[in-house]
Amino acid sequence: MPNQPLPGQERFVAPLEETPLQAVDSLDVDETPASQWKEAWKQLRKSPLFIASAVLLVLLAIVIAVPQAFTNTDPFHCVLGRQFEGPSPGHPFGFDRQGCDVWSRTLYGARASVAVGVLATLLVALVGGLTGAVAGYFGKNADAIISRVSDIFFAIPILLASIVVLSIFNNLYPDRGFWGGVGAVVLALALFGWPQITRIMRGSVLEVKNLEFVDAARAIGASNWTNLRRHIVPNALPPVIVTSTVSLGIFIVAEATLSFLGLGLPRSRVVSWGNDIAAAQVVIPSGENLQVMFVPAAALALTVLAFILLGDAVRDALDPKARKR
Repeated sequence: MPNQPLPGQERFVAPLEETPLQAVDSLDVDETPASQWKEAWKQLRKSPLFIASAVLLVLLAIVIAVPQAFTNTDPFHCVLGRQFEGPSPGHPFGFDRQGCDVWSRTLYGARASVAVGVLATLLVALVGGLTGAVAGYFGKNADAIISRVSDIFFAIPILLASIVVLSIFNNLYPDRGFWGGVGAVVLALALFGWPQITRIMRGSVLEVKNLEFVDAARAIGASNWTNLRRHIVPNALPPVIVTSTVSLGIFIVAEATLSFLGLGLPRSRVVSWGNDIAAAQVVIPSGENLQVMFVPAAALALTVLAFILLGDAVRDALDPKARKR
């Protein structure tokens, strides 16, 4: 006779129609699973950080594309007779020491500052991503050489190194135009900014290259370069994208710092927030006309904040472990 359950040990099995198990049968097993990027986009659309940063960045893009929609004043049109003149119609923040419209120069200054940040980030991500992928996937001599070279560059402070490089550029090519000035700053920042991306990409590739789908691709005849390009790099990119997004804001601040020191963008040819903040130093001792400094500084701070918020939102969307923490 089979063992009978003792009192209190009886088991109850609910009918199938009362359980959620029947929902499993209703799934379409033939549907293509959503990719990592689609899942990330679903998370981003629900993120308040992403929405806030997107609003700020869209507004910034409009200002960069059509600054004429917000002001009719030429940023290079300066009248000394209007030095530190207060706000007036069409000039909401008055004029600076040279008699230039503060509002106009702030709007037009976004173009150069953001251009430096975007181009430097793209160049750093390209160089760092390529070197990190090669070092992580092939290992051995390639990894040793790239790692040692990146260690050397990583040990050099990026701001100090950029000051030295730009000092050389200023002596050799003093009459640089807009793109010449932007290109020099981008090159100086990218020259010493790639090792961080290299390290991150290398670690991500080391993690991805041992996964099953990479072995499966290798088993069906995929070459090393095909495997690296089509399977490993796309799946190793998320941490690089997150770091690059935050670095974009850092590069904008670096450009402002270099221009503040008089080594970045040429003041006579390029309008930038760093140049305007440097020119506004004279208002600090008196404590008057502080809007001349605060307006470009506020624009710089909001732009950097937007990219930092975007980086946080992208990190949460691409890194499920970060969301759990």
